[in-house]
Amino acid sequence: MKGKTAAETLECLKTVYGDEALEKTAVYDWFKRLKNGQESLEDEERSGQPSTSKNDETIEKVKNLVRSDRLLRIQDMANALGISYGSVQNILKDDLGIHICAKFVPRILTKDQMENRKLIAAELFERSVNEKDLLSKIVTGDQTWVYAYDPETKLQSSEWHTTTSTRPKKSHVFKSQLKVMLIVFFDNEGLVHWEFVPNGQKSTQVFILKF
Repeated sequence: MKGKTAAETLECLKTVYGDEALEKTAVYDWFKRLKNGQESLEDEERSGQPSTSKNDETIEKVKNLVRSDRLLRIQDMANALGISYGSVQNILKDDLGIHICAKFVPRILTKDQMENRKLIAAELFERSVNEKDLLSKIVTGDQTWVYAYDPETKLQSSEWHTTTSTRPKKSHVFKSQLKVMLIVFFDNEGLVHWEFVPNGQKSTQVFILKF
C-alpha cells in the first residue's frame, strides 16, 4: 500500500524484527498475494492434503508416540499418523526439542542371556534397598589404549622464509605408533588402581595385578 517493492519490504521487516523476520521466499510470496488483491492473511483452502501437518493436535500425537515407545523410528510415526517423514522430523526437532540418543548395546542376546541379565539386575536392586552401603562395595574397571605423542622439535619445524613471509606456526604434536593398554579400576569415590599391560601381552590373557 505504500508503494514499496518486495525487496524494500524485506529490508523493512529485517530492520524491525531482526533475526525473527520472515525468510525472503515467504516475504516475496506474501507480497505477491497481497499485491494481487488477497486481503486475508490465512492460507486459501485447497482440496487434498492440508498445506501443513504441523499443528497442536499433531504435535501432541507425536509426543505421545515417543513417550509410549522411545525406540520408534520416524518413518513408523509418520505411517501411524498419516503425515510425511519431514513433518515428523520437524516436530521432533523444532517443537519438542527431541534428539536421538544412542549407545552401543549387544544387538543379539539369547533368551538365557536376557534372563540372566534380568536376574542380576533384580538382585542388585534388592541389595541396594537392603544394603545402604552397597555402592561403596562395588569396584568396576575399564581398559583403553594410550598413545604417546611426539612434539615436533624446533629444529624439525625450521623453514626458510623471506621478509614478506608469514610467521611460522607453533610446533605440532604427532601421534606416534607407540601405544600401551591401560587398565583402570574405580569405585564410587574415584580411582582405586591403574596399571599398564606389558608390551606383547594381550588384555584377554591372564593378568596378575600388582595391588
